[in-house]
Amino acid sequence: MNHMGRKLIAMIALGTLALVIGAGELRQAQAQEAKEPYPSMAALEQYLMDRDAEIALARSAAPEAISRDADVLVLGKHGYETAVKGTNGFVCAVERGWMGPFNGKFAANFWNPKIRGPLCFNPPAARSILPMTYKRTEMVLAGASKAQIIEGIKTFIKEKLPPLEPGAMSYMMSKEQYLTDYGAHNWMAHVMVYTPLMKGAVWGANLPGSPVMLNPQFHGDPEPINVFMIPVGRWSDGTADPVEY
Repeated sequence: MNHMGRKLIAMIALGTLALVIGAGELRQAQAQEAKEPYPSMAALEQYLMDRDAEIALARSAAPEAISRDADVLVLGKHGYETAVKGTNGFVCAVERGWMGPFNGKFAANFWNPKIRGPLCFNPPAARSILPMTYKRTEMVLAGASKAQIIEGIKTFIKEKLPPLEPGAMSYMMSKEQYLTDYGAHNWMAHVMVYTPLMKGAVWGANLPGSPVMLNPQFHGDPEPINVFMIPVGRWSDGTADPVEY
């Protein structure tokens, strides 16, 4: 099995696929055990990090030439706070599991307190995608249920969500990402491009030999965007993360 295949078995995240792969009875047992591993929110403290450690993890999402001059967010008890003020318009943060899909087979990690998804938004994404992270997180930390969060986001989309800006993208190249409880816990170094809702075929996503994948993170449920992911072949620290198509 090639490198990309092995990692796909692990997951596509936070954005976020969590697939339990096995064989025969082992596969059935694992699937049953993983059906609802995190049915509700854990204690808030389990989602929080040491401030300096979170800053370092957030910056690891992008090459140092980008992240060193970016704003850096950390998660507090009431939402994300700016820990470092940058100068280049990028914003680096560590997303938690609740930024994944709400329901279905890709939602297993929604309440997983171990999930850490470092990413750095470019300026257009910081203005038009990051507000979704703020909003979901605000409602989660206020104790809202999934159903309440979905309704709150629908209202937010109608009343306050800025229009998606052309060119919105983010880096997700941290070797230290924790996106699944299985295997090496990380997925692969990649960049993400945010678009209006469209069919994956428009980008040739998920087709044999194509490097482009359609992330199920939002996909109109309820945020009206798609996220296309493209592997880059190396981590932010410059070490190789080979991909075979």
